[in-house]
Parts: sequence; C-alpha cells; structure tokens
Amino acid sequence: MTMTKPPAVGPEHSSQLTPERRRKNARNAAISGFAGSALEYYDFFIFATAAALYLKDLFFPGAGTSGQLFSLATIGVAYITRPLGALLWGHLGDVIGRKKVLIAVLVLMGAATFVIGLVPTYAQIGIWAPIIIVVLRLAQGLSAGGESPGSSALSMEHAPSHRRGFFTSWTMSGITFGIVISSAVFIPIQLLPDEEIMSWGWRIPFLLSAVVTVVALILRRTLDEPEVFSETKEKDEVVKVPVFELIKSHPKTLVLVTGMSLFTMVNTMVNVFTLSYGTEVSGLPRSEMLTFITVANLIAVFALPAWAHLSDRIGRKPIFVVGVVVQIVLIFAFLGALANGDPENTVVVWILGILLVAGGYSMSNSVYPAYFPEQFPAKVRYSGMAICLMIGLLLAGFTPAIAQSLSGAEHNWIAVAAFSGGCVAISGICALLSPETFRTATEKLGLRAESTKTAGQA
Repeated sequence: MTMTKPPAVGPEHSSQLTPERRRKNARNAAISGFAGSALEYYDFFIFATAAALYLKDLFFPGAGTSGQLFSLATIGVAYITRPLGALLWGHLGDVIGRKKVLIAVLVLMGAATFVIGLVPTYAQIGIWAPIIIVVLRLAQGLSAGGESPGSSALSMEHAPSHRRGFFTSWTMSGITFGIVISSAVFIPIQLLPDEEIMSWGWRIPFLLSAVVTVVALILRRTLDEPEVFSETKEKDEVVKVPVFELIKSHPKTLVLVTGMSLFTMVNTMVNVFTLSYGTEVSGLPRSEMLTFITVANLIAVFALPAWAHLSDRIGRKPIFVVGVVVQIVLIFAFLGALANGDPENTVVVWILGILLVAGGYSMSNSVYPAYFPEQFPAKVRYSGMAICLMIGLLLAGFTPAIAQSLSGAEHNWIAVAAFSGGCVAISGICALLSPETFRTATEKLGLRAESTKTAGQA
C-alpha cells in the first residue's frame, strides 16, 4: 500500500542533480555521518563510562554488593527503547525523509544528556534520583534507535555505487570516535580529588553535550535527501506502514540482519564490562583502563575506513566473516590475559585488546553500515536497518550486566568469553547465509527478495 503524492520539485529533484552536486552530497553525507554519529554517541557512551565508574555510589548507595550490577543495568535500559526508536524513526525516515529524522534524534539525545548532568543524587532526593536517571536513559535509547541506521542509510544512498562501503564506514568511524572522546573526557577528571569527582566532576561530560549538540545540528542541516529516496516519492512508492511491508515481503532478511547484528555486543563487553572488571578484579588503575579504551578505539577510527575500502574491492561477506573468526579467538585471549595478567605489566592486555577492537571487531563493524541497509529496498531501508540493528543491540545493552552475572563472585572470565564468542558466531553464520551486495547497483538493492516473493506468488 502506498501514499499518493505529487512528484517532488525544486533543486533536489533527481533529474536536476549534476555530477558535481552528487559528489558534494556524497562528501557532505560522509562528513555529517562522521560528525553527527560521533557527537550523538559521545552523549550515549559517557553514560556507560559514568555507570561503570561512579553511578553505583551516586545513585545506588544502599544496594551493597548489587550496586555495581544495578549501575551497569542502567546502561541496558536504553537498549529497551532503541527498538521502539527504530520503529518510530524508521517509519518517519521512510515516509517523510532521512534528513528531518536525523535532526530530531540529535535534539532528543542532546537534551536528555544535558539534563542527566543536572540530576540530584540519591543522597539529595532519594529514590527519585535513580528513577529520573532511568527515564533520561530511556530517552537516550529512543534517540539512538534512529541515529546509526538513518545515518548509514543516508550515506549509503548518497555514495557512488562502487564506494558505498567506504563512504558509509565514516558513520562507524564517527561512532567509534564518539567512544574515544567519551572515555578521554573522563581521564582529566580522574586528576581531581575523589570528593570533587563525586560531587561535581562527573557532571562535566554531560553538560558539555550542549556544545557538541549545536555543532552536530549545524553540520546536519547542510544535507540533501538522497536521490533514491526522492525517486521513491516521485514514483508514489512510499509505504504507509514500512514495518508491515518488511514482515510481509522480507521476513528472511529481517531474521538474518538481526542475527548479524549480535556481534555488536563485543563493543559494550570491551568498553564497559572490562572497564569495570579491569579496575575491580584485575587491580588496574581506572586511568589506565580509560586510556587503553581510548587508544584502542582511536586506532579503530582509522582502521574502519580501510577495512570498508577493502570490502568495496573483494566484498562485504569476506571482511565480515573473517572479522567474526578473529573476534572469537581474541575474545578468549584478551579476557584471559586481563584476568590472569600482572597489574604492573599489562603489555599483553594492551596488544590483544587493540587487536580485538581495531582488528577483528573493526572488520565486521566497518562493513555493516553498508551491508545491512544494502539488504533492503529504498522504500523500507531505514525501517529495516533500524529494526534489525536495534533488536541486535538490545543484547549489547545488557551485555555488561550479563557478563557481570556470568563472572560472579569467582570472576569466571571463561563463561564471559564463551557467551561473547557464541553471540559473535551467530553473526558469522547469518552473514554466510546472506547475499553478497557490493557489486549491486544502488537502485537495485533489496529487489532480489521482492522479485523472489513475486515469482513465488505467480
């Protein structure tokens, strides 16, 4: 079922776009994807860092030994609303356009993050403090449900067909850089006396979000809608309820892309769980763990476009699957080194962790911003990408809490590694069952499933 609308007119009409305008749009989409995602995920991940280091004492002081588990669980609640955000923003993005939705998600994220920096602690307002924190974290999750899927879809649709992997990878580089600055911003805060950190120092990264949100909005307002989306409107092919169309015409693709997204749990396992595990169990200083996470992700910022460029040459599937295999091996090696290593000699932990983050994880991570939306046609692309990715990321949100529970009082790193390796293996299997797309023209992406469906009904 489609909505009847008159053909688009004006300077963004597809027939009026010159080659120079297309190149400019592709470049602007990549730059905006990097900057917008970096600033959006700076907001999202400073909460995760604060939860791993401070929120237990600030908002759950009476929970005893369960305080850290409750604190880490607040990270996961945002991933509950991410699928809801995927439904909302995906629907709007496929109906009214990518650009307006991407501006809206930035405003919501920036407002929620800034207010977190103003929330009184448990000592000041009691039980209302953790309740308010959870509500604001839910708002962050609602926003994040639309950011990376929309930015990836928009960058992919603007990019030249033979360079979609490279151009869309800048969205992931932006997200990774957001993780870098979300960790780095806490390093100088560690120089403050503990009482000042716990009274006002921890609030600084949240209040700075007001500045980064304004910068992101300025950059995002320069974007045009992609040609392929404009053409969908011109042909009266805009779907009224994209999620229904997805379930009816693309059920297999929904399952496979959701399965592929499970590997993203490695992100929060390394950047959040090991931050807590390394400081509390392995005895590493907070500043060293924050520095390690910052350095590993900074290297990944540059590794991601390189892996994505390679996927434009040899295919998405080889890069994704090899990355999965490398991750499984390095997860066991890294966690084992972290659990059994000497706190005064952490060279092996650093090497294995950097290889995991910038090597294996970045291989798969660099590919999915192009590979996932390439599985869907333009009329349901934003919704399909958003729903599948956010369902997979729901697991990533609760990975720190799950890993904390699996580790238990015995600090059982093997159970955590087995859980993580199993999730990553599922992603690899789903990738092997999915079609290769790197040589398919942008306007023909996702049509294979529709033609198969039509042939079956004939």
